[in-house]
Amino acid sequence: MTQRYDHLLLDCTLATLTGDSGYGLVEHGAIGWHDGVIAFAGAMRDLPGDPDAISNTHESVHGALVTPGLVDCHTHLVFGGERANEFEMRLHGESYEAIARAGGGIVSSVHATRAASEDELLHQSLPRAQGLLRDGVTTLEIKSGYGLDLDTEMKMLRVARRVGEQLGVSVRTTFLGLHALPPEYKDRRAEFIAAVCDEWLPAIAGAGLADAVDAFCEGIAFTPDEVRRCFEAARKLGLPVKLHADQLSDLGGAALAATFDGLSADHLECTDEAGVAAMARAGTVAVLLPGSFYALRETRMPPIPAFRERGVPMAIATDLNPGTSPLRSLRLAMNMACTLFRFTPEEALRGATVNAARALGLRDRGTLANGQRADVVVWNARQPAELAYWIGGTLASRVFARGVELQAQA
Repeated sequence: MTQRYDHLLLDCTLATLTGDSGYGLVEHGAIGWHDGVIAFAGAMRDLPGDPDAISNTHESVHGALVTPGLVDCHTHLVFGGERANEFEMRLHGESYEAIARAGGGIVSSVHATRAASEDELLHQSLPRAQGLLRDGVTTLEIKSGYGLDLDTEMKMLRVARRVGEQLGVSVRTTFLGLHALPPEYKDRRAEFIAAVCDEWLPAIAGAGLADAVDAFCEGIAFTPDEVRRCFEAARKLGLPVKLHADQLSDLGGAALAATFDGLSADHLECTDEAGVAAMARAGTVAVLLPGSFYALRETRMPPIPAFRERGVPMAIATDLNPGTSPLRSLRLAMNMACTLFRFTPEEALRGATVNAARALGLRDRGTLANGQRADVVVWNARQPAELAYWIGGTLASRVFARGVELQAQA
């Protein structure tokens, strides 16, 4: 070792998640980092010297579980207002379609998001991000899609960047222009598609506001041909793609995402075997969203046995949004994945760390290993299964992002 560790945690129960399976458990372990990068993660007996001599700061965590920082790879966290009234309406028997026809649904969030100033939108969004941080999240993706005009879409993406800067977490931004048809384009669908692909996308890419491009491929949203045009434009601009795919029907969305070497295809309740095979060939991650499955009372599960058989990496995310998944805990999403989708606790933890990072195109986090980002969580727990076992409550004791301890305000 040529540099002293900036911080060294001793007497850890490490879940390194290295290798292709298992927790990579190291009992009586230690983890140290320098300049925000892990420089040691292993057994205490293998430390290169006495802690006083090799670290600027060292402390014992008294056997506590230590994992990589969690990664929430699919959120719609930036939006104006809320839609609790629609939740109540659905419980009284109103359908989602009827609510949307009456001016609710995504259009309701569009109106509220357009009306909010950038600072107001940041003020509304920060508590949601802080809740994820308290739950152990150190990296999150935030999509646009509630603006549906260029100015508001760019405003949402700027707010997403500011969330990361203000809280000290890593935020990946995704442009979701093809989310819904805005009211002003009700009878000009082709013009809207052209505007998104030919005007908005280049402007957003030129401003450096998007790390990826997404679309909603569904009968109530956009067709495969419309999505393909958007993805071709994204590819020309050098932006990777993701896709809301096969949630309510099988339009071949998973295979379409794979055709463009998509980072991920998300939802996937209706994906067929051909879609699974295409994702496996392309290395596209399956992002599963048990929060929306639960909130919408769905009964058709994603083809999880087929994903396992084909070796498709499976990630878990909150899908935090105002309408169909007002879920503000990634750890609860992990529990839901186990109870609703029959994940193992190991699959759930990998799904919220290494596989979720891969779904964002990030290979520098998600495991505890030399050279990885020092995104580290110390838990009020002793074994990894507890993270999916406990329902609710706060388990994250301390959260470090790039080696800096985070403080989430209440």
